Amino acid sequence: MARSNLPDSAPQSADSGQAFTVLDFARRKRAGKPIVMTTGYDALFAALVDAAGVDAILVGDSVATVLCGEKTTLPVTVDQMIYHGRMVCRGARRALVVVDMPFMSYQISPEDAVRNGGRVLKETGAGAVKLEGGAEHAPTVRALARAGIPVMGHLGFTPQSVHQLGGPHLQGRTTGALEKLILDARALERAGAFAIVLSMMPERIAEKVTQTLRIPTIGIGAGRHCDGQILILHDLLGMSEGVDPRYVKRYAKLDAEVRRAVSRYADEVREGAFPGPEHIHLPGDGQ
Repeated sequence: MARSNLPDSAPQSADSGQAFTVLDFARRKRAGKPIVMTTGYDALFAALVDAAGVDAILVGDSVATVLCGEKTTLPVTVDQMIYHGRMVCRGARRALVVVDMPFMSYQISPEDAVRNGGRVLKETGAGAVKLEGGAEHAPTVRALARAGIPVMGHLGFTPQSVHQLGGPHLQGRTTGALEKLILDARALERAGAFAIVLSMMPERIAEKVTQTLRIPTIGIGAGRHCDGQILILHDLLGMSEGVDPRYVKRYAKLDAEVRRAVSRYADEVREGAFPGPEHIHLPGDGQ
């Protein structure tokens, strides 16, 4: 899609017209100002949410379940993430673009992670990558950070471990689980992560983790006390099928609007009402 076809309005709720960077995450936490994130998978929607004033866009491996019809995020490849990341970077003007490191792109070795993370940044233009897991991945986070690749962590429900976790269940409900989450979060922070996503955990647990860290936390299903929030774009727009998780709020019902519009189009074609006279080219028309 040509740049001229993308939304051209300025951010409505941004601090300024300047690009949001990884350093702004820490500044926002110190200032007590919430960070706003959504997912994004293409240039058009990236431009729309960027113009609406989000601070960062996550090119999530959730593209597998949201757009590709997969049951889990596991099938996504590095090449697919680069493809979608490049599109999002074309649409985003101010928001920081963060790209998920997909399953088995960083688990084998830190060297593998640096190689794949470097490809992601070089070939997309994104500003950071995100990976799942706790202290066991601290050496990988450290290696990425030393290579100049900013890293966002992800704790709680980690979709790439869905089989090991037995499904998308609430995490961190016991005292031992809280202690492990805090240890994991501190390990990621020490290794150089600039922020951590906290996913699907009791609010009091996320609050305690957030209070222990200098870097910000971004919540999804983790309550009100994180330093920012993220939702999957298609969930908040009401474009996802099935039962919504408790933490999802639909700010629109675009699935119904899409069905209504396409149904009307189909009816008009079958009835001969479209195209009408106003849609027909005549001799001498410029286009």
